[in-house]
Amino acid sequence: MSNSTAMTLFEKIWQQHQVESLDGDAALIYIDRIFLHERTGSIALKSLASDGRKVVNPEHVFCTMDHIVDTFPGRNDTTLMPSGTDFILATRESCKEAGIRLFDVNDPQQGIVHVISPELGIVQPGCTLVCPDSHTCSQGALGALAWGIGSSEAEHAMATKTLRVNKPKTMNVRFNGSLSKAVTAKDMILHLIGQYGAAGGAGYVIEFSGKAVDELEIEARLTLCNMAVEFSAFSGLIAPDQKTIEYLRGKEHAPSGKNWDAAVSFWNQLYSDKDAEFDSIIEIDCQDICPTITWGTSPQHAIAVTDTVPEPSINGNGKVSESVLRAMHYMQVTPNTKLTDLAIDGAFIGSCTNSRISDLRMAAEVLKGRKVAVGVKAICVPGSTLVKQQAEAEGLDKIFIESGFEWREAGCSMCFYAGGETFGHQKRVVTSTNRNFESRQGPETRSHLASPATVAASAIAGHLADVREFL
Repeated sequence: MSNSTAMTLFEKIWQQHQVESLDGDAALIYIDRIFLHERTGSIALKSLASDGRKVVNPEHVFCTMDHIVDTFPGRNDTTLMPSGTDFILATRESCKEAGIRLFDVNDPQQGIVHVISPELGIVQPGCTLVCPDSHTCSQGALGALAWGIGSSEAEHAMATKTLRVNKPKTMNVRFNGSLSKAVTAKDMILHLIGQYGAAGGAGYVIEFSGKAVDELEIEARLTLCNMAVEFSAFSGLIAPDQKTIEYLRGKEHAPSGKNWDAAVSFWNQLYSDKDAEFDSIIEIDCQDICPTITWGTSPQHAIAVTDTVPEPSINGNGKVSESVLRAMHYMQVTPNTKLTDLAIDGAFIGSCTNSRISDLRMAAEVLKGRKVAVGVKAICVPGSTLVKQQAEAEGLDKIFIESGFEWREAGCSMCFYAGGETFGHQKRVVTSTNRNFESRQGPETRSHLASPATVAASAIAGHLADVREFL
């Protein structure tokens, strides 16, 4: 019989942060950390100020310039993105008035919010963290409950340190066995979404577990949790372990001295109890996972790189799925086309999904001694200034540049298009980002999601490629 007092990791964090139970499954949840960026942060801060309210604990609120800033070498406040400079200036002014820590354009710790928060130890096991960005779930990789919110919710959280939240159901996704050669966390999450659909996690908070997850390093776990939102989950998280503790040790915002010992003692209690019950369980055999790429306009259009574009499925009315036909038309692919037959125009390595030092090392291993194919525009954008500096100290920047990649400053860059930089109209791009819907990376740009290693291999080949042939 199951133990009725047994709790999942999520339930433990929820209970510890529940201020008050509200109607239905809703509760008032205490918020430990709030992160902003210049795209929405300035809106929330200005609205807060105009209402005559102040940030309750400014030392627990952080803001970075990442979404709108250009990533060209020698950048400043001027941006390609329309009104971008206005957002940057407004954010800088609002952060100064509110007294919160801003990682400004040329700050040595500037970078993408979901990259710098872990690398500085701002997110920690057992805490709640919110940000006006849907990929905040990335930070659940360190055993935190982290999720994306709107700017109005950010305003409320800053003023009260609380948010009303509807309690999600729980799901355990278990990755059994070990990963095969060249298979990465990005392939794991694309495989999951490809098998169970982009709505497979709707209404759930997901705990990732299993031998393969245990074997992942922290940066790979961040990639896995990053795309929980692409599975429509409320968030994703992984129980902290010794790797988590060693990752956080000595980081600027991590506890120190006696506080460190107390924190570690608390973190060691953050796991799902043996008899804890989940509302849903999915089991994945890692031997079934290959290097994976998307063919269409949703992360669920994910197949092994060696596969062909599938035949359109027939729905319950006996008709071909209109969404699949639209995706095929947009991507200019036909059923039974081999992915490796698709020539590319661009290659992008970056984003909060895959722009950390381990991602760049992975890509550099493939690129070393090789050249990007003629006609392919290839760009690498480190996730933070600290990642960029570390990569340069290791000589990775030289490998990228000598292969034909552009080497950029830290930021979100062409993960999304809002009138700024683009690969060009209807260009086909292989990208280490997280979204591939229509025009995500430019006007009618066709984006194929893949791991950094697969992006590098494809850039060399000039077409979507199996990275295993390059290792």
